[in-house]
This record gives sequence, C-alpha cells and structure tokens, in this order.
Amino acid sequence: MVTGTHSANRHARQSVSPVTVLTSAVLQRSGQINLGDALTRTYPQINVQPMGSDAAALVSSIHMRGLSSNQVLVLLDGKRRHTTANITADSGPNFGATGVDLSMIPANMIDHIEVLEDGAAAMYGSDAIAGVINIITKKTDHGINMSAQTGANAYAGSGWQYQLNLDGGMKLGKDGYIHLFGQMSHSDHFYVNGVHDHRLINQPSYAGASSYTGQSIPSDSNHISSTPEETRENFGLDWGKPLNDDVEFYGSITYAHRHSEAYENYRVPNVGGGVAESIYPYGFSPLETIEENDYAATVGAKGDNFLGFEWDVSSTYGADYDKVGNKNTINTGVLASTCTTDASSSYYSSVGCGTSPTTARAESYNMAQWTNNLDFRRHFNIGHVVPMTLAFGMEQRMESYQIWAGNPYSYVLGGTQGYAGLAPQNAGKWYRDIWAWYMDGDFHFTKKWEMDFAGRFEHYTDVGDTENGKISTRYDFTRRIGVRATISTGFRAPTLAEEHFSAMNVSPTGASGLLAANSSAARTLGSPGLKPERSTSESGGIVLEPINGLHVEADVYQINIRDRIVQGGTVNGQTAIDAIQDMGFSLPANSYSASGVSAYYLANGASTRTQGLDIKSDYTFHMQKHGNLMLRMALDLNRTRLHHNGIG
Repeated sequence: MVTGTHSANRHARQSVSPVTVLTSAVLQRSGQINLGDALTRTYPQINVQPMGSDAAALVSSIHMRGLSSNQVLVLLDGKRRHTTANITADSGPNFGATGVDLSMIPANMIDHIEVLEDGAAAMYGSDAIAGVINIITKKTDHGINMSAQTGANAYAGSGWQYQLNLDGGMKLGKDGYIHLFGQMSHSDHFYVNGVHDHRLINQPSYAGASSYTGQSIPSDSNHISSTPEETRENFGLDWGKPLNDDVEFYGSITYAHRHSEAYENYRVPNVGGGVAESIYPYGFSPLETIEENDYAATVGAKGDNFLGFEWDVSSTYGADYDKVGNKNTINTGVLASTCTTDASSSYYSSVGCGTSPTTARAESYNMAQWTNNLDFRRHFNIGHVVPMTLAFGMEQRMESYQIWAGNPYSYVLGGTQGYAGLAPQNAGKWYRDIWAWYMDGDFHFTKKWEMDFAGRFEHYTDVGDTENGKISTRYDFTRRIGVRATISTGFRAPTLAEEHFSAMNVSPTGASGLLAANSSAARTLGSPGLKPERSTSESGGIVLEPINGLHVEADVYQINIRDRIVQGGTVNGQTAIDAIQDMGFSLPANSYSASGVSAYYLANGASTRTQGLDIKSDYTFHMQKHGNLMLRMALDLNRTRLHHNGIG
C-alpha cells in the first residue's frame, strides 16, 4: 500500500487512516464492463450516476461519501489524473462538475486500486475532500491475458453489451519491462420500463384527427430514463527500465476514444407550435451525442540515494477533448422562421428559413493539465529510538480550458430541441498556473503508537493561496485491537470550467441561461467571483481481529464544507437583460417581456455537513485441498445536510 502514507511496506490494515485495497480480480468478478460501475458494485462508498440526461449521462463520473465528483481526487500510479472536459449541466449538488472519467482508463491495465477514505488535501492538494482513489497499474514483464464478456437485460432485451480485453508484458532489455493493454467495449441503451408519458394520451389533434380509432401504447415512447449507448476503445502502455543500480526510468501512456448517445425527453408532435409535424409527424426523441478523445502520458525517473533520500521526478500531461452534438432533432425556431431580410425581426434567421437539419454540432471542449512533480523521502531514527519517515516535495501544474461554439443551427432562435448549442459569445480559452509545496512525516513513538503529520501550501494564479494540515494517530492495544483518528483541513479550488463556462439560450420570445461566474456579466448580477471551497474533516475508528482470519473495521466521519460552489439564484428583469447584453447577445426588440428574461451564475453559496459510518469486514475459510473461500461485507451510511444557505 502506498496511498495516504510515505512509509514503506505498509499494509492497509496497519494504516493510520482507513484504506481499502481492491484487486483486479475483485473488480472483474463484479461483471461490469465499466470501471466506475465495477467500483460501485464492490465498494459502497463510491457510486456513479447510472442514468440521466444531458452531458452528465455521457460521462462515468464517480462520487464518494455522497459528495460531488469534483470532491474526490483520482491518481494513476500516484500521479494526479486529469479531469473530463464535459461539464455536468443537470441541476443538483453535482452541477458544474468536471470530475475524472474512470472509463477512460483501460480496466485491464489495473493491478489494484487503493481507496483512501479520508480527507487528504494536506498531502495531495485540491479535490481530496471526500477521499483519494489511487489506481495502480500492472508492471509485469511476461504473460498474455485475453478475456471477453457479454450480456443483456434478460427481461426486456435492452442493454446488450460486450467487452474484449487483451494485455501482455515483455522484457525491456535485460532488467526492464513493458506492458501493453487494449480494450474494446460496447453498450446499448438500457431502458427503464413502466414510465408512461401521458402527453400522448387524449391528444388526437397531434395526428390531425378528431378522435383515436385504435389503441395508444405510450409506455415505451419516452426513453429519458435510460443509460447511454456507448462504444469505447482504450489503449495503454506502461514501462520501467533501470538505468543503473540507483536510478530507474519509467512511464505510462493511456488513450481512449468514445462515441456515446443519450436520449433527451420525448418531444410531442406539436412542439414549437406544430412546426415539427412536417418532419416528425409522430413526435421524436432527440439524442445527445459525444465524440471524445482522451489521452495522458507520464515520464519520470526515481532513485534510492540522493544525499540519503529516495527521490522521484516526473512530468504528466493529460487532456480530454469532447465534441458534443445532437441527432434526431430540429431547430423549431429556424423551422418557423420567415424568409425576411429584416434582421430586427424576432423570427429573422441568419442560417436559412423554413427548414431545419436533424443533426447539429452543439459545442466542443478541451481540458488539459500538465503536472510536474519532485518528491523526496527518507527513513531514519530520531535519537536512535523513534523511527521516522520524512517526505517533502513540490508540484507545478498548468491547466487550460477551451470552449468552441457549435454550428449556428444549434443555437440561433432558441437552438436545437433537446440540447441547445453554445454561441460564439460562450467560447474562449483560459489558463492558470498552480505551485505547491508539501511536507509530511510519520513517527513511531512506540511499537504500538504512531502519529502522522502533513502540511501543504498551494498558490493559484486565479484564486490565491491556501494552506492545509492533517494529523493522524493510531494506537494498537494488542495485535487484535487498534484505534485510529484523524483531523484535517482541506480545500477544492474552483475548476476553470466552473469559473468560465456559460450557456445562454436566446429565443424569439425571451432568453435564459448561465453566466460565467468570473465574468463582468455575472458581476452585473452581483457575483464576486468564485473562491476555493474549504473543508474540515474528522474521523475515528476501531480495527479488530476477534479471531484469526476475521477482520473488522468501523469508522465514523464528519466533513464540513464551507463556501461550497452551487447553482446560484435566478435573476429576472432588466438586471438580467443588462447582464446578457454585456455578454454580447442581442435580444430581439419588442418581442419579449422583461419577466421572460432570466440569468444565474455559480456561487460559493452553501455550507454542508456530511456525517457517516463505514463498516468493513472479511473472513477467509481455508478449505484445504478445495482452496479458500473469502466472504466480504461493506456498509456505508452517510447523510449530508445544508448547514448554511447563502443563496436565499
């Protein structure tokens, strides 16, 4: 185990903070082809959004301890993993999130996963409020592994899926290794049955008739509650090569491509005043699509003896590029537009009139992150009595976020049905630099008592400085009974997407949408700009081995988050009009009322308190020549309450 500690040869059950280790065999037995789903089936503290609409349905973002996907840190072999570029637009506590998408990492690349169930911003920096997930890759120099699986919903036949896996290792020279990974998977839509759409009943006028002469079967018309259809290809490469007795060169590469489609809400035939009937006489279900390319590379060197210290220097670059679009849709505003040349008309269309394409590119995003690390570690004794491990280092990170507008059909005159695109006023590119320094140490005062300390300072060029600390301790009364406790402070810097993403829908009769939190338009509504979320975490637990082979761990925790970034209140009227015009949008004159115009922005508007209980237990039956049987049990109970509402 290497997560949450700099001590060597530490086992999870000996940890000062609660850590769970999940092997690749455990994940494979879940039967899931997506890494996020496999974690959900095997580890109750983690969950993913199983179904939904809009961009959130297209990303396998994870949540831990009931908190946002932005509040859990993901590492790949101890290196910070870049996040998705696709922002969550669904209302709720995850609004605005751009968490790490685990499905972009080949599942067959994983040797095991270490989950640190504790706040760790003092060790790893921003985002590590709910915990840390460290994915450790395979590093063998021999063998070939092949596997395949398939399945479907036995009752309705939907949700058919398959996955093909191939990986193998070989020697790199005499003492190095290289391991290659490939994976291909596909999942069809999985529909939820029994959701009736009553808009289709008692509406004979939709068909241009005065009455129905047959039967209506509306139950399978609306697929809004379904999983996306997804086709994904993943590739990975991991290598290591000793340069001499003291220095090893290492690195890894991952690449993933995904095409995914998610259903939006069913549109009845008379949507847009009935203009849609000319193209979709029976209504239509728009599909939101994503074409995604995700890649990352790490190169580094590490050694055992630099002035007595172990050292590690590395550089990691990762990026995620998403192209979001619509299919099986229309722009009802363009379809209803008149062929006037008067640009001041509320129904003037600059992209043609009286017709509409059924596909459109809505927008594109790119999120990039370049991280450079220098780490040192040394084990020694204080006064030849107290064993100690001292670690310190620095991190420099550059982040960029870019938005491209969609094609005009996706955003003019209200935009396409299902998902309106982004206009040129929403597009842009933004950067920031982060510098961090940390130090931590663990002290074994006696064979039974250990205490760990950690501190970290970070400077962000856009949100300023932050300092965080952590103290953990553990005392083992006997080899069968131990107790542990931790108190720490943490933070989460607002992402570039939270600071700069905006989406405005301007139709012939009104306008509404999200303003970029750090923009002059948002300041018109009173936005002071975003600042980091701050957290304080406390946890305490007991570790037991009542009998040989039976292990039980129970921990209680509390996480207080201040200045939590949430969806702000909506402003209507002239103030909203001024803000939208400040963004560069033109509102059609005399075609709307002030009450029909609204805008909002993200704000540090809430404080929450999360309290929970974790219980884990396992027991191994040794069945002699028949092998071993291990039984596992895990339980996570948590509750998040709004402690302060600054939105109103």
